[in-house]
Amino acid sequence: MGDTVRMILRVREVSPVEPAFDAVCALFDDYRAHYGRRRAPRDVRIWLGAQVAAGRLAIYAAAVDGTPRALATATESSASLALGTAWTIRDLWVDPQFRRRGLATELVRAVARAARDAGALRLGLQTEVGNEAALDLYLRLGFERVTGLEILAYDLTDY
Repeated sequence: MGDTVRMILRVREVSPVEPAFDAVCALFDDYRAHYGRRRAPRDVRIWLGAQVAAGRLAIYAAAVDGTPRALATATESSASLALGTAWTIRDLWVDPQFRRRGLATELVRAVARAARDAGALRLGLQTEVGNEAALDLYLRLGFERVTGLEILAYDLTDY
């Protein structure tokens, strides 16, 4: 029989004025590096702080024994046809050493509760093609694939 390790997991929204924000920024920098972006700790902190301050992004952290080990970001937008709002999970990252321990599940549930409490009509998300672990999690949590929509983007950097 193996040893059971107990961990204290707490999920909550984090703001730039809290000490935990630095650890969340480090996780976000790890997330970006995973997807091939150069590390930029200072720029990440400035950008995340500005997004939160402007109300464009909320950041949720899952802390294990008091240290943030996973994060999710969420945005709110209009649900025009329904005359309401919808939330979207934009980013979700779990420190590789803390995967398969329920942190992502708890983050998604916390964002879903916050969205529902704010009156949102739905919670959406997207993930990279081929990210089977994420797809399995999201489908298990009750998300459904959206059919009948095409996702398009227009690059404005050279506009």
